[in-house]
Amino acid sequence: MQSDCVLELPSDLRMIEAAVSYLVGRCRAHAFRGSRLSLNFRVGVTEALANAVLYGSREDPAKYVRVEVCIDSSRVEVCVRDPGPGFDPDAVPDPTLPENRQRPGGRGLFLIRQLMDEVEFSERGNAIRLVLLREAPTRRMVPR
Repeated sequence: MQSDCVLELPSDLRMIEAAVSYLVGRCRAHAFRGSRLSLNFRVGVTEALANAVLYGSREDPAKYVRVEVCIDSSRVEVCVRDPGPGFDPDAVPDPTLPENRQRPGGRGLFLIRQLMDEVEFSERGNAIRLVLLREAPTRRMVPR
């Protein structure tokens, strides 16, 4: 799949809303419509970008977050990569467990996993690949 669009965003939380709106527009230009785009895509990509800015590049404006988007007739794929050291996504506590409900962290990753159809991390943990299918697969909500 060839990249439809590549963005290099400064590590600044204020850049996220405009970047996500731009990407939603690119998806709409490829006839993606509806709540999966307005909700799932928008929230999933926003959370991935926020994590990259906050944890990957530590909001250092000299650092950049790279976003690659590929769109075809059945799906949109987004890869968000930051310059940070990465992390182990399996080590993030499940925020739905009673003992973790008051702990900070993990909610954004939980949302990403629930809203996107496919989620993969690079081996190093500094890149995430999100896939949203045009047609929603049938599934039930599970923490992981």
